[in-house]
Amino acid sequence: MNKIHEPAQAFPYTPPTDEILQKYSHIFELKDPLPPRFFKVLFDKLIAIFLLVISTPILLVLKLAFLVEGWLIPENKGSMFFYYNGISAGKIIPKYKIRLIKTKYIEPEGAKRHDWIAYSAEWTPDSRTYVGQFVKKFYLDELPQFWSVLKGDMSIVGPRPLSVLHYERDRAQGNVTRFLLRGGLLGLGHINKGTSEMGNPIYEYEYVDQYLKCSSFGLLCLDLWVIWRGILVIIKGGGH
Repeated sequence: MNKIHEPAQAFPYTPPTDEILQKYSHIFELKDPLPPRFFKVLFDKLIAIFLLVISTPILLVLKLAFLVEGWLIPENKGSMFFYYNGISAGKIIPKYKIRLIKTKYIEPEGAKRHDWIAYSAEWTPDSRTYVGQFVKKFYLDELPQFWSVLKGDMSIVGPRPLSVLHYERDRAQGNVTRFLLRGGLLGLGHINKGTSEMGNPIYEYEYVDQYLKCSSFGLLCLDLWVIWRGILVIIKGGGH
């Protein structure tokens, strides 16, 4: 059996600290995923429809770029879309993405099972196609996940959904946020990408706490602030 080599920068989630366990003790007492909030769900679906429509030309251009690169460099050809199994609100969902890496770096048997590890080479820049490098830099590989938002598998804002492998590790560490909430494209922790605060679990617990305390409209306002911060990260080309 091959040893799994994980990129440290990809999944820096750590166990809840004593501070988290004390400050958010009420969250650890919850036994079931939290119910959806009206304005959050309505906003998610409207934005997902809007962005799927306006991203269609982008996806068509990327598809053309994939075809051209595959024609010029045969080892880089292959399908543009794929998915691996992720966890959202404690349930397994297909996490759709745009392929970043050359097909020779994809482990065939793992890909058939839709395991994350089959595609983990995307964190090695040398394995990426030329189009993949551009796509990753501006987070365009996340565009297919708006379909997941529209389906109700994910939300715009929430803890980033992890692969089954990393979800099980996260739960074994004692974390509960990804069991309680639908996974999101952006999260309070994720908007700190590029800083030492990236992956600090306290932000995910703060969001769950606000989810419990805020009115439906107040939660929407918080989501809008997180989205604005996320847009700033994307504009700076913060993908790695």
